[in-house]
Amino acid sequence: MASTERLYFADPFLHRFQGRVVAHSTWEGVPSVILERTAFYPEAGGQMADRGLLGAVPVRDVQVDDAGLVHHLLELPEGASLPAIGTEVSGEIDRMRRRLHMALHTGQHMLSRALVDVANANTVSSRLGETLCTIDVDLDVLDERKVAEAEAFVNAVIDDDVAIRAFFPTPEELAALTLRRAPKVTENIRVVQIEGFDVSPCGGTHCTRSAQVGMIRVLSVERYKGKGRVTFSAGRRARSELWAEADTLRGLSRAFTCGPGEVPTSIDKLRRELTEAREALGAARAQLAEHAAGELAAALERSPEHRVVAVLEGASPESLRAVAARLTSRPEAAVLLAGRLPEGMPVLIARGAGSSFGCGAFLKRLAEAAGGRGGGRPEHAEGRLPPGTDFPALVASLLG
Repeated sequence: MASTERLYFADPFLHRFQGRVVAHSTWEGVPSVILERTAFYPEAGGQMADRGLLGAVPVRDVQVDDAGLVHHLLELPEGASLPAIGTEVSGEIDRMRRRLHMALHTGQHMLSRALVDVANANTVSSRLGETLCTIDVDLDVLDERKVAEAEAFVNAVIDDDVAIRAFFPTPEELAALTLRRAPKVTENIRVVQIEGFDVSPCGGTHCTRSAQVGMIRVLSVERYKGKGRVTFSAGRRARSELWAEADTLRGLSRAFTCGPGEVPTSIDKLRRELTEAREALGAARAQLAEHAAGELAAALERSPEHRVVAVLEGASPESLRAVAARLTSRPEAAVLLAGRLPEGMPVLIARGAGSSFGCGAFLKRLAEAAGGRGGGRPEHAEGRLPPGTDFPALVASLLG
């Protein structure tokens, strides 16, 4: 069987076509349809497959085998069959998805070219994903300033609206071309030429002029598995991301009652105020802990068992730790504290250096009896009990 004729080679903007079914097959155990010719792009070269309709049936995936046969995997209704061999079917490509893939793939070629020219970084692999696109280069560290320069370089070429040609050169034409990378095949080599900028072998779908890419936007630069990785977006995806971020920025400016450009200043001011508030809160907690510890220390002195049990209204786990630290400076002390908060009761059990009270084991019993949770070591344990627990009564019952 002859390999499938691929109509997108001649016209990447072709979205409707007629094709004859020449065979039924399978791809990884899933039934597939093979046409004499198709405009559907099969997943390959880091580019995702097209989606669309074959007849009235959705195409959920498109793959190509080593013989060059393109497999169309359909979302067949219950009880439906594949279109009969020999019949003519109409195909319709998801235009928006194809258009985005054209922009992303062409943008990847352009950014890879610019990274060579600006940063001497050669692309070793690329991936055009559903949400993220990446380029991995042969440098383990990429200078972010160089990447930003490459991004600006690409966008300048996009603005120049240069011609882009995808073609199968003759051996003589191929020999005269300066390719950015070597072809992965030895025959039927297809080349994508961006006028005055880049020439690369590629079988993907591409724009026909650089302005159709719209824009290139670098999202991040990082080191990944010993290589430099650039994450980028292009075309409609890049615009959508920028619009979403602009909406977020406008929302913040409304919340801060300032202009979008003043949001960073407002955030810095808020951070300073938050730091000051935290410092003030810390000082207030220290004073409260000191006061509470003073009252509980007197109770501890009176206790024959060197034990104190108390509930501190509104006390957080941090506050309980501060109080316990002061009380357990007494070697024989055993401290059982709880805070009362709307969402529950934080509990802390701690002992002094000379006490043998088993804090973790006791808290485990306490949590099981009250339907709470917690645990810890023999010398220190923390947990949480349900709101409304009668902590002193429960402790007294467990202590016997």
